[in-house]
Amino acid sequence: MRGQMRIRPRQQLLDLWRAVLDCCFRDGTWVWGGRDGSNSISDAEQLLCLLYPATSLDAFALDQPDSITNDAKKALAPFGSETRIGNVLVNLIEAYIERYTGPDDEPVFAMGSYLRATDDRVPTPAERSVEIVDSYSMSLSLCIAALRFLKGYERSVSGLLRDEPKRQFAERMRALQEQVGARLTAAMTGLVRSFVIHTTEPDSAPGQAILHMVNQSGASAAEIIRALSARLEPLRVRAANEVRLAQGEVFDIANDRRLFECGWGWGVVRTAAPIDITDSHVATDTGHAEPRPYLYFTMVAMDGIVDLSSQRIRELDLLDPTQRQLADALQLRLDLAQNYWSTVARFVNERWPLEDIPWRTSDGDESDYYSLIVAAILVQDLVDKKSTDDLERAVGVLDQLARRGRITSRPTTSDQSAQLHQPGVRLRLAGSEDIDGGPQLSWYVPDFATMMLKRTLNAVRVAVDVTIRDELMALAESTMDHLDRRTVRGGPADGLWDDVDALLTPGATPPPERPSWFLTERVMECLVVAYGTFGLIVPAPQSMINRAQELLREADDLLNRERLEVSEEDQSAKRTELDRIEQSLDRARLLWRQRPGTAFSLSVRALEQLDELVNAREDAIR
Repeated sequence: MRGQMRIRPRQQLLDLWRAVLDCCFRDGTWVWGGRDGSNSISDAEQLLCLLYPATSLDAFALDQPDSITNDAKKALAPFGSETRIGNVLVNLIEAYIERYTGPDDEPVFAMGSYLRATDDRVPTPAERSVEIVDSYSMSLSLCIAALRFLKGYERSVSGLLRDEPKRQFAERMRALQEQVGARLTAAMTGLVRSFVIHTTEPDSAPGQAILHMVNQSGASAAEIIRALSARLEPLRVRAANEVRLAQGEVFDIANDRRLFECGWGWGVVRTAAPIDITDSHVATDTGHAEPRPYLYFTMVAMDGIVDLSSQRIRELDLLDPTQRQLADALQLRLDLAQNYWSTVARFVNERWPLEDIPWRTSDGDESDYYSLIVAAILVQDLVDKKSTDDLERAVGVLDQLARRGRITSRPTTSDQSAQLHQPGVRLRLAGSEDIDGGPQLSWYVPDFATMMLKRTLNAVRVAVDVTIRDELMALAESTMDHLDRRTVRGGPADGLWDDVDALLTPGATPPPERPSWFLTERVMECLVVAYGTFGLIVPAPQSMINRAQELLREADDLLNRERLEVSEEDQSAKRTELDRIEQSLDRARLLWRQRPGTAFSLSVRALEQLDELVNAREDAIR
């Protein structure tokens, strides 16, 4: 059954822009920070709510004042006229860079107020200053969006200026783009040094946890190890031969008697080697993160890296040589991680490890959230390869997780599943206890619903089977309905996220005064994905294409037969009608591959019209 909230990405993005400005732009001043205070990650999320749609979707572009659409102007009216909007955004980018650049001109990626300690104490300044993959990934996306906007805005405005104002404007743009570029380089460096390939003996605790997940057939451990090693052999070879940058130790990945996993740690891992192609502190500082992959941070890193590989980045030539080298290194790591988790998720055909919910990680932790992340990586792999081979089973996993996560089922009193949404899944940052001699720190991630929505919309892009596509759209709309009920209603944060209490205990508490930029930014990403997905031409089932061809062929035959009854000089109504039918069939011939349903309809109408002509001619003969 379809959810109540139909996804309307254009309108919902415009509504989000209005809500952001109502909340943050007061008396001409931008107010930074949200529910969790102000920090390098939250403020990037806040700014991305404006910049990401503006640089990802042509209909929301803001870099050409004369081309800004009327509905975008209305949504951003507090900024002023269309000639003022671009300048306000430039000011905001400058303000963010200034806030998160240190006295030494080094970019700051500190966790800050997002950080949690495992006890009730307040984290120390040294702990708050530690950098995390979220900050690198979010800064990567922000810097790419900022560079896209700044380059377009510079081209559109510089032609309108003369002499000294033009020189000053050009200098301002150059300086800002250099600062944004420096932050981008540092963020990419941090992601390279946060990647890890973790090898382990099968009889170790991590090895046993991996075997527990992949052994769904009850086979012996030795048999499973041999089979898994054979499946992962291409990855082993590629990793051993190509992963060089920032690898501080020789990892024994070539040993097929050992198990391995790859992905991103929570920050720069303590075994990461310095990188000498850039002089940022991120390239040389010793990391604290335990050298093992976390599923959440792997997904976060992959999302950021995807922004580097878009066609528009290449067209605009946004990256300098150092950044291109880092981008290649990141793309390699993304490919390895995506192929690894996609392979492990489907290791046994009878019953996938992914279908054994919840997923257990190599450190022994387990959660439905980890199952969702592995499913998300699998879906992304299918989308990238334009494959539908295992889509139906993946959709089954998403549907089950949606029920277990109380997205498509009703939450109950004291429901443990509610913790997926508030406070979120707790990630223990192994190695953080060494930062300042304190206890281990924690990171909470409440994005179960937005991850579900984003990956479901991604899966729609490759769904050919009508039934599977309908299931995915129903799940997406139900998830949007779930998120809509968590929208803040009333107060300064009206129209933003997140008010989980409104879903779990309606009316029990007043709406939050400040938004969660963590969740609001992820809702925005979902809407951008929805906009792109809805704009694609979906591949049609072959059976529909065949049927359209059959009808078109029959209509062509009848048309040719009726053409025998009239000459080219004939000016009768029948000749005019046959010309219209021919035009309609020519249109059907253009559409039968991409829009066979439309071609089918046109052919049916042509057949009906031809039959009327045939019938009239036969009546005349009688």
